[in-house]
Amino acid sequence: MLFRERLSVPLLWWLLAAGFALSLLLAIGLYLGPVWGIGAAVASLLVAIGLFIRAAVLIVIDRQAIRIGRSQIDHGYIAGCRALDAEATQRRAGVDADVRAYLVLRPYVATAVELTLADPADPVPYWLVSSRRPKELARAVTAAIGDRSEPPRVRDADKAQETRPRLTE
Repeated sequence: MLFRERLSVPLLWWLLAAGFALSLLLAIGLYLGPVWGIGAAVASLLVAIGLFIRAAVLIVIDRQAIRIGRSQIDHGYIAGCRALDAEATQRRAGVDADVRAYLVLRPYVATAVELTLADPADPVPYWLVSSRRPKELARAVTAAIGDRSEPPRVRDADKAQETRPRLTE
C-alpha cells in the first residue's frame, strides 16, 4: 500500500451531534418524561453515528489501482495528478468545473487532488478528490502510475487493442 487516508467528519460534528442529543434529552424528557427523553437522545445519536460512518471515505493507493470509497481506477487510465490548495479546489469544483468530472468532495475538507484521466473510451475528464494531505496523495499517485510512455488500454473487450489519445488544439 502506497497511501491510505480516511476522510471522516471532524470532531466538532460529533460534539454538535452530542449537544443535539442532550437538548432532545432535556426538552423531551421534561415534557414527556425521562424514558422518552433518553429514547429520543439515543435515537438521534444512533442516526448521527450512522450518517457519519456512511459519510466517511477511504482513499487507498496500491500497486494495481486507486480506490476512493467504492470507486476504483487502474493506474493505466491516469494521465497525471496535481495537488490543489483550498482556493484552487473551490475554483475547480465551482466555476472552473467540468460537468462530466467525477467528484468525491467533502465539505469539511478544503483541499483536494485532481486526477486527470487518459482513457479515450471514458467521457470523464478528471476525478476531483478531497484530501487533507493533497501533496502526499499526489506524490503517491505519481509514484504509482510511473512511466506514462505506454498508452492506456481501452476497457471495452471489443476494443482490446492499444490506442493513443488524440490531442486536439
